[in-house]
Order: sequence, then C-alpha cells, then structure tokens
Amino acid sequence: MDWNRVEGNWKQVSGKVKEQWGKLTDDDLTQINGKREQLEGKIQERYGKAKDDVRKDVDTWYDRQTWN
Repeated sequence: MDWNRVEGNWKQVSGKVKEQWGKLTDDDLTQINGKREQLEGKIQERYGKAKDDVRKDVDTWYDRQTWN
C-alpha cells in the first residue's frame, strides 16, 4: 500500500475520510494531516474499536478508492 498518495493529497482525501468516518472532526483531520498512524488512532478513539480492526478498516477503505 502506498500511503504517500494519501499524505500528498490530504486536503482532497480528508473529505473522503470524513465520509467514511463521520465522527472525526475537522480538528481531528487537521491533526492527522495524512499520517496513517494518527488516522488509525483517532478512529480507535472516536469509535472504540481495536487497533487490528481499525487497521483492516483503513486497508479496506484505501483499496476501494479510485486511485488504485
């Protein structure tokens, strides 16, 4: 997985992230700034999910995006 694509286009990608994980705030998205570990941590925090489950969810979301 090439997460650099997400980091480099974070302003555009953050809208898609918010569609998928609506509990993330604009402040969360600003803090995350395209960093995968930060994204996973905030999803865990907001949704109360296990780290491995969040990692799988992010992988699934990434694989569904049109840049692949």
